[in-house]
Amino acid sequence: MSTRCAWTRRRCAPATRSSSAGSTSSLPTAMAEDREMSIGEVINLLRDEFPDISVSKIRFLESQGLIDPDRTASGYRQFDRKDLARLRFILQQQRDHFLPLKVIKSKLTLWERGEEVDGGILEEPDGADDPGEPIDRETLLKRSGLTNAQLDQLAAAGLVRPVGDTDVYPPEAVVIATEARRLMEHGLEPRHLRTIKIATDRMSDLIIQLAQPLLKASNAEAKARARELLNDCSDSIRAISRALLALEVRQQIT
Repeated sequence: MSTRCAWTRRRCAPATRSSSAGSTSSLPTAMAEDREMSIGEVINLLRDEFPDISVSKIRFLESQGLIDPDRTASGYRQFDRKDLARLRFILQQQRDHFLPLKVIKSKLTLWERGEEVDGGILEEPDGADDPGEPIDRETLLKRSGLTNAQLDQLAAAGLVRPVGDTDVYPPEAVVIATEARRLMEHGLEPRHLRTIKIATDRMSDLIIQLAQPLLKASNAEAKARARELLNDCSDSIRAISRALLALEVRQQIT
């Protein structure tokens, strides 16, 4: 396989290993490419496994030639399932084997040729097409460890609320409820946690205003750009919040 074939956007499928190799390629040669994802969606899919993943990190890997996502006419990155698997492999190599990018790139080249690759698994992350399903109250209580009374208190504080008039909660409620329980175990009360909700609402309003012109547009490309902008801004706000909180805590204990 030529270098051009290996690294252009419409890459050749990796060659199938012979039976003497003992196993097939760790990435299926035929993967669904009918769903393009924004950089924000890719981050959301991989964050549980790689908590430090960020927009800037993905852009850096692209600048180093390790990934090559497609682009829309407006220049926004669009990732397919192969891009997602490729990125996951790179992150695994960095995390598990502490390999420099030059070595990781050579491993990717081996994979393109269908040769054996030591370390890392080129496969799709579980649930790549599943953003999470709404859950009922009983399931939320079981997963979070909250009591009925505690969940009602969090609802009164505005942190966890069912969808509409139903008894069904959004999938994000599990994380919110679980972390709220941990804070309550340290002595905070649900009413104290309302400050987090207020701050989040203010930040949300700020970035939604920024994306409002795109959100008002009726075409799909504008909607995709708005989604990427909101995800990018959300990542930056989370990073700033973590850094500011870490700074305040460090100043108190030094």
